[in-house]
Amino acid sequence: MIKFCFKILKWPVLSLICLCLLAWFYPEKFLTEESGPVNADVLIVIGGGQHERAARAAQLYQLRAAPRIIVTGAGDDEINRQLLMANGVPSRAIEVEGKSTTTFENAEFTGRLLRAENVRSAILVTSWYHARRAEKTFEHLNPETRFYSRPAYYGFDRADWKNSGINRRMRLEFLKLPGYWLRYGVNPF
Repeated sequence: MIKFCFKILKWPVLSLICLCLLAWFYPEKFLTEESGPVNADVLIVIGGGQHERAARAAQLYQLRAAPRIIVTGAGDDEINRQLLMANGVPSRAIEVEGKSTTTFENAEFTGRLLRAENVRSAILVTSWYHARRAEKTFEHLNPETRFYSRPAYYGFDRADWKNSGINRRMRLEFLKLPGYWLRYGVNPF
């Protein structure tokens, strides 16, 4: 019986180990979602990171990816709004959702704004290592809206991970992805 169980479990367990090793050494392949150049009704800047997200959103705004921006996330909301304006985004094009404290709440509270304003498409701007969980969470809670991902790539180079604190935040995403799946039903695939 034990030999039979070992034969059955051997390949799935070995496959899981290989997948975990690949994810550990090449996290950008698993964590990053990138839609490429797209246009949408609105850009959504998710709070967090090193404030590279606001700079990326301003860049996308200047490229006319969307005519307005929603800043979401308590604590970072006012800083990101100021950074957007400092990078050439007019204040009339910025809306702030400043109550959310988690990615789930970002998606939930911003989703209310999107529905109230009949927004059909949105570009999510976050850090590269947060892109998959953010996109999947927004899609899960707001299926009526089409979401695209255009992350900021600050700290994308492996040499920057240790010095910038990205290594720790990026590795935590590997716990948060299954955590969101178990707690909220957000499928990371």
